Amino acid sequence: MYRATKVRIYPNKEQAELLDRQFGAVRFVYNKALHIRSHWYKRYGVSLGNIKHIQPLLPIAKKSRKYDWLKNADSNSLQVALQNLDLAFKNFFEKRAKYPKFKRKNGTQSSYHCSNLKVTCDSIKIPKIPSIKANIHRELTGKVKSITITRAPTGKYYASILCDDGLEAAVKPTLITSVTGCDIGLADYLIRDDGKKTANPRYLVNAYRRLRRDSKNLSRKKPGSSNRKKARIKLAAQHERVANARADFQHKLSRSIIDENQAVIVETLKSANMMKNRRLARHIGDAAWNGFVTKLAYKAEQAGVHLVKIDQWYASSKTCHCCGHKMAEMPLKVREWQCPSCLADHDRDINAAINIKQKGITDLMAAGLVVKAHGGLRKSGSEPVAAWEVGSLAVYGGEQSPLCVLFTH
Repeated sequence: MYRATKVRIYPNKEQAELLDRQFGAVRFVYNKALHIRSHWYKRYGVSLGNIKHIQPLLPIAKKSRKYDWLKNADSNSLQVALQNLDLAFKNFFEKRAKYPKFKRKNGTQSSYHCSNLKVTCDSIKIPKIPSIKANIHRELTGKVKSITITRAPTGKYYASILCDDGLEAAVKPTLITSVTGCDIGLADYLIRDDGKKTANPRYLVNAYRRLRRDSKNLSRKKPGSSNRKKARIKLAAQHERVANARADFQHKLSRSIIDENQAVIVETLKSANMMKNRRLARHIGDAAWNGFVTKLAYKAEQAGVHLVKIDQWYASSKTCHCCGHKMAEMPLKVREWQCPSCLADHDRDINAAINIKQKGITDLMAAGLVVKAHGGLRKSGSEPVAAWEVGSLAVYGGEQSPLCVLFTH
């Protein structure tokens, strides 16, 4: 399996200048190729959709007097920049992303390297740059395949080291004895089928006042001044703290879920569509559900745990897990409801988590796996005993009502 480890690196002044030149070359190639493709389509109506139309131009540019400085950059990183642009256009045409934008000088910068690499206990080496001091905080096992150098908006440098450990992926069990269904929300971040709820930390919302203050301070600075640069770095540092805190929370939560179960069932959410709600957009972006599911996915792959993603159109919240009755409507403001069929009282989120688990068990069994978690699927259907267990005496008219006499006998 491939494992990536992100470490902090500390280049000196000379190395930082070389890295900035490398970033500049990668950014230039990406922006130039984007300009060429956009210009040809607008001017001549020709779509240079194949990357083979752009790649031959790179060696020609290196031989010219105007762009001969590209020879000082790692050629592999320049080729990968063209591949990244091709992927951006592919995502755009398949309606997964917007039209590609030009890369900014002050944004996040990155450079990919896959040859002439060396990693020691306290340094890394990439082509055309001397060894850079690094904080290798964990042991790297396997062969180093690539290193991606990144400069954050705060000016910090990082290296993502990808290694091939030479081991086969963990075998997923065919007999599953522990399954959990997870519902993701805003009031509570994660709700499990056993009723356990994880509170939503709301990192962005809690830091909103500080971010607003620093953003207003940045807008008052004169463009191009040193004070504006300092204000920009200060604002970027605030955003970095929020992102790091959110990532730490998601890593710990996903790790605990994967370690405790052999199968994890989650729902599929279209965050892009949900973000159109202007009242909830900030909270949905703060939750970062897609990032959490991504962390669950790769941890499950490493640990040999089944991860099942339920279809986004599955009505988990408005379906009774006791009798299967489906409500016609279920607004977000309704947090608790009673089933009109079996009169069972439901917590909206816990009921959704139970339904997600049951649907996931059905999918696992359909794939030929044996599921013996909590006795397998519960029997669906309206049974008087189930209604008696979850209902109340007042619902049936008291202890002397005909229904109560029928249930007790």
